[in-house]
Amino acid sequence: MAANNLTRADARERARLLSVTSYDVDLDLTDGGSGPSERTFRSTSVVRFRCHEAGASTFVDLLAPSVEKVILNGQELDPAEVYNGHAITLENLAEENELTVVAEGAYMRTGEGLHRFRDPVDGAVYVYSQFETADAHRMYACFDQPDLKAAFGLTVTAPSEWQVVSTTTTPEPHPVRDGIARWEFQPSRPISTYVTSLIAGPYFRINDVYNGREHDIPLGLYCRASLAEFLDAEELFDLTKRGFAFFEEAFDFPYPFEKYDQLFVPEFNAGAMENAGAVTFLEDYVFRSKVTAASYERRAVTLLHEMAHMWFGDLVTMRWWDDLWLNESFAEYVSTLATQVATRYDTVWASFANIEKTWAYRQDQLPSTHPIASDMVDLNAVRANFDGITYAKGASVLKQLVAWVGQDEFLDGVRDYFQKHAWGNTSLDDLLEALEETSGRDLSSWSKEWLETAGVNTLRAHFETDDNDSYTAFAVMQEAPEQHPTLRSHRIAIGLYDLTDDGLVRRDRVEIDITGAQSDVPELVGVRRPDLLLLNDDDLTYAKIRLDDRSLATVTEHIAKLPHPLPRAICWAGSWDMLRDAEMPARDYVSLVTRGIGNESDIGLLQNHLRQAKIACDSFADPAWRETGLLQLATGAYDHVFAAEPGSDHQLAWVRALASTATSEDHVGLIRDLLSGDRTVEGLVVDVDLRWAFLHRLVALEVADENEIDAELARDRTATGERHAAMVRAARPTEQAKADAWAAVVDDDALPNALQRSTVVGFQNPDHRELLRPYVDRYFASINQLWETRTPEMAQEIIVNLFPSLVIEEQTLEAADRWLRATDPDPTLRRLVVEGRATTERALKARARDIAAG
Repeated sequence: MAANNLTRADARERARLLSVTSYDVDLDLTDGGSGPSERTFRSTSVVRFRCHEAGASTFVDLLAPSVEKVILNGQELDPAEVYNGHAITLENLAEENELTVVAEGAYMRTGEGLHRFRDPVDGAVYVYSQFETADAHRMYACFDQPDLKAAFGLTVTAPSEWQVVSTTTTPEPHPVRDGIARWEFQPSRPISTYVTSLIAGPYFRINDVYNGREHDIPLGLYCRASLAEFLDAEELFDLTKRGFAFFEEAFDFPYPFEKYDQLFVPEFNAGAMENAGAVTFLEDYVFRSKVTAASYERRAVTLLHEMAHMWFGDLVTMRWWDDLWLNESFAEYVSTLATQVATRYDTVWASFANIEKTWAYRQDQLPSTHPIASDMVDLNAVRANFDGITYAKGASVLKQLVAWVGQDEFLDGVRDYFQKHAWGNTSLDDLLEALEETSGRDLSSWSKEWLETAGVNTLRAHFETDDNDSYTAFAVMQEAPEQHPTLRSHRIAIGLYDLTDDGLVRRDRVEIDITGAQSDVPELVGVRRPDLLLLNDDDLTYAKIRLDDRSLATVTEHIAKLPHPLPRAICWAGSWDMLRDAEMPARDYVSLVTRGIGNESDIGLLQNHLRQAKIACDSFADPAWRETGLLQLATGAYDHVFAAEPGSDHQLAWVRALASTATSEDHVGLIRDLLSGDRTVEGLVVDVDLRWAFLHRLVALEVADENEIDAELARDRTATGERHAAMVRAARPTEQAKADAWAAVVDDDALPNALQRSTVVGFQNPDHRELLRPYVDRYFASINQLWETRTPEMAQEIIVNLFPSLVIEEQTLEAADRWLRATDPDPTLRRLVVEGRATTERALKARARDIAAG
């Protein structure tokens, strides 16, 4: 990995030395006959660039099994002398240079570079590129850093029945020979290498058009042919058009590219990627089974997130990855805003409070936490920082900034920023300068306080009352963790809610600025104490909150009586934080969920807190109480399966919750009968993905076996079916099954990314702790070699997800400590292990709290 790890210092020097004019990339994806190649493709790159110091030396990035030819300014160089496996040395540069590199590129099965996939349904081959952060040089020779933008031209030779997509409009193909054609794309505007793209294969395509501010924008939707029947094009095109209408008005800048394709691709590692004019998405967003409205909402946010990047990221791009957070946080914030304003998902800020901010709080309390504006010294550091701080904390802080400077002023600044820096590269200072001009505020102290320090604050109410239960004194107390002691300035609202016949009604709202350890609130002196006192009402700032005893009791009994999902989300999230911080026993949290969740109308909140209650039982509860907690959850789910409206999202959510928690004979029996068809529930369709969920639970409990896995896969011989089968096989509660799964992931590297991920999920089953205990030492004995031999994406995924976090014992901490003392790992690898250790340590503390409560 270190050999393919560009440093910031080297990137800055290369950017100082060079200006890149263009790339002309010619790819041959055929085997020389009439079909696609199997393992490699031919890549010819012509790079034109200027050197500001004639005679200087530099290097161009390339990862390829072999390099056939290197020609610099007409002189052929010996590849054996200039190519070291990841870069080509270029010496004695002229003022104007032309470099030609001919190489054999390798198709990847890891979701990095140019990924190749064969559909098990029809045998069709699909390829797609994934280049963030710096994997374009797996496909073509390039200066693979964001601040060396250039026009990108592409020529592709491929089977003639394929669709071929890139940044610019797909041209008409020219026949080459029987079954083979050639596509010659026009050059793009100047863009960074990481947002160049190629997607090719026999994709199903459907077209539409959006009448944009200055030109019509051709729209395309693509998915594998075997998924075409599930592609809900009308909904996706509607979201796309709503997004363009919102962003072109909000940014006051027309869409900067000539067309907009959205492609759902197989075995994708992330949710989506903002390739200029050709966005790739995880194909799980093509829903082949019934999903709840929460899944549609998440898809909408993802779609709008990537669309926002067309301006903030692709049109104007960060100079170096130090500003990765700004790229992602901006898209996260404005996509949520666009979803709330422009689509039917108008309660999306509740989801943001419960999903994004929970992710951020978790990440910000790990020993590896870092400032939002982080120090990205090299690409390894960048890869590790695609985390909850970069995305969710950054977006939360931008939301807080908008509350401070005003939304209109914020958007005015963004508009000026796009006008000034279009097609260029920027840093954080450029955006802050634009916002200062439009808001009239000095943002230097805000930046230092919020962007340059780490850690999350906790807010508590401190008050006194008189005999009439009115406040005689009221203050908001702010705490900071010892390791990160910054006390910040916050703009918050305080909500006072009374329990009435109409529910929990907000009687009053006070909006204030707080600073330092104590901020008095004289507006509340003399005010009658409410049933629920909610700090950070409306979720304006980024901080954990604590509920006082009366408020917690009110929430426990009556949370569903809050009429709007956002205050419910804040209360739910506050309770979850109390659990994680060992201030609330796991059994009390599970009780809160089982009492209050049954009347939760927001499907996203319902699903999220059912999932978290399961985690509370598995990781934070007294092991002796775990089965009791699971039985409580399963009993509630069982009852609601029959009580919910037939065919509703809530019914589906409850049956899936039952499928993850069932242990008793009655509960397991219902799952078994639903799978076999011996029993039905009105309105419930047991479709293909629900069948796999049922089978997963039955196999994990040793109620179903290998024969039933084989039978189910025969019914669902698809890529998704293969992933489910791999997961369920790894979930068998036998020593042999765990050994087989471990060997497939750790001892061999043949599994493609999607099957590897599924196998790890099945292996890590909280019902099988005894079977997992022997793998604690094996994990620490394996990770150094994994880090050295696997690609960055695959190594990180294995090391994070195979950490023995389910063996919640002091021995696991001791094993991690021994490894940390005995090795001198790469800083990123060390960080991954430290994070796993901290997660286990937190679980032990929460478990001790629950044991004491029992």
